[in-house]
Amino acid sequence: MRSLSRALAAVTATALLVGACSGGTASPPASSAASAPATAAPSAEPSAAAENVKLTYFTFSAAPDHLKDLDAIVQAFQQKNPNISIEVQTAAYADYFTKLQTQVANGSVADTFELNYENSVAYAESGALLDLSPIAAADTTFDPAVYYPRAYEVFQADGKQFGVPEQFSDVLLFYNKDLFDAAGIAYPTADWTWTDEQAAAEKLTDNAKSVWGEFQPIQFYEFYKVLAQSGGSFFNADKTASTFNDAKGVAAANWLIGKLDKTMPSDAFGPDQDSALFKAGKLGMWHTGIWLFSSLKDAPFKWDISVEPGNVKKAHHFFANAAVASIATKHPAEAWAWLRFLTSSPEAVKTRLDASWELPAVADQSLFASYLSQTPPDNREAVFDALSDIVTPPVIEQQAQMTDIVTKALDKARLGQMSVQDALNEAATQVDALLK
Repeated sequence: MRSLSRALAAVTATALLVGACSGGTASPPASSAASAPATAAPSAEPSAAAENVKLTYFTFSAAPDHLKDLDAIVQAFQQKNPNISIEVQTAAYADYFTKLQTQVANGSVADTFELNYENSVAYAESGALLDLSPIAAADTTFDPAVYYPRAYEVFQADGKQFGVPEQFSDVLLFYNKDLFDAAGIAYPTADWTWTDEQAAAEKLTDNAKSVWGEFQPIQFYEFYKVLAQSGGSFFNADKTASTFNDAKGVAAANWLIGKLDKTMPSDAFGPDQDSALFKAGKLGMWHTGIWLFSSLKDAPFKWDISVEPGNVKKAHHFFANAAVASIATKHPAEAWAWLRFLTSSPEAVKTRLDASWELPAVADQSLFASYLSQTPPDNREAVFDALSDIVTPPVIEQQAQMTDIVTKALDKARLGQMSVQDALNEAATQVDALLK
């Protein structure tokens, strides 16, 4: 088992969820799981009502916009579990993982906390997380089928369940219906390919009116997805070498970079500039996340969404956060009760949906009736259609270094400092060094 200090050094706070996605009681410092408190077969039953238990919960997704929503979930949980109180700790996403790493290292991490998929892999491998499998198996009232299957599965490793899915989101193709109508172009459909998108983008682009056909970020998270759409893979089968610099990887990078100053503005790569362009009615199509629905509800034009076009196949981002428990919590049963309630209770599901706080990762589609009825966009079903073709990010221990290497290589190609092939070759060599 890798040492805790080594593994956690790899997950220092970086915006791992793409400017798009957006979202413990002591763990032994710098030690392996072998020296952690024994957790075999913990009871699934919370402590007797006479024993009052205080649990801490550390979160990034609630701050700052959903603190009242989280408090409503906490109050509902405490009403049903009067002997358990929840103390909420929050940090902004930009600061969260740095603080979490420090807390784990110095033994002050919360009983329960929040992790995105990318970081959860390193924390699980480090031995910092409680294996929930035994306690889940002992809980006769628990059925993992309550969760969307893929969301539940991504937080498993070596046959162990290290978290329960709290929420998910994906990236879709947003489009300005008014611009499509003005150009006489049919709206995007689920059958669209890259060729269809390119043709529409060319017709939508109007330099005289400063209107661009599309915008798609050029960075690690978009690259791994379009690589999958092109039929490529990031690593070889046993994850010993990079393969993203092959012909399929070059095609994927060229798909992103080849649009620059033709149908996509090259000067829109600063913070929120793409969002500002779309809201100003200057972008025909925009690849971005469903978490931006609420920010567009008052847009002065008609807009909708579609699943993203593919090349040889469809592929969509799948971003997920999990609620986890510290390996060192003294209250595993109470922590399990809280994690279950937070992620799948009717009260939590309703609160999240009413607040547009991303989407609870539950399987019962009937629970999303209120969400699907909200407009805009009209085609909210696309949010769930995209789940048929999801791809999770490639993850290694040195995640932050890898994402930085690939994004910098794409930047070099975007700025014309290197050819696409040379930039990807250089990145592949550097990523391969991380795998050794």
